[in-house]
Amino acid sequence: MQADNLPPQDSETPVTAAEVEPTEETPAAAALDPWEELEAEAAKWKEISLRTAAEMENLRKRTTREREDAIRYANQRLFEELIPVIDNFEMGMLAASQDTKSMIYIGMDMVRRQLNDFLTSQGVEEIPTSGNFDPNLHDAVAQEECAAGEEGRILRVTRRGFRLRDRLIRPASVVVSKAPTPES
Repeated sequence: MQADNLPPQDSETPVTAAEVEPTEETPAAAALDPWEELEAEAAKWKEISLRTAAEMENLRKRTTREREDAIRYANQRLFEELIPVIDNFEMGMLAASQDTKSMIYIGMDMVRRQLNDFLTSQGVEEIPTSGNFDPNLHDAVAQEECAAGEEGRILRVTRRGFRLRDRLIRPASVVVSKAPTPES
């Protein structure tokens, strides 16, 4: 009786693939050829192994670079703490320079030369303060009008700056020139 409720089907109408539900027996639902599956899986694992090898090589390079940097800049903290001591020593040298023939001045000058030689051998160098202001190396603490020079030229150093190889330890504090203001 239920067959009467179904719409009549024309047996001559072609059936499209979209109208047929795939079943386990239909070729559309059949899995890939086992050989193709193995090749696809092998390609997937090859891709994973290549990526892993590249990641390992990058890790090896980064570790080597970090180790070299750690060795190269190992004493940075020591030099950062030593610089204020050097500043105080230089102030003592200024006071002792009033009598350059005294034994105190001569002894302090010898110590200064030894200290400078040691710092140079360790890669510490003073930041140059002649010429124009460089915000990457200098810290401008004041500006002064200067009619004779261009704007941005370093006039004086208030505190020396240092770098360890190519890494800045402390910027140099400087006074920078500025153009004179027009008087009203």
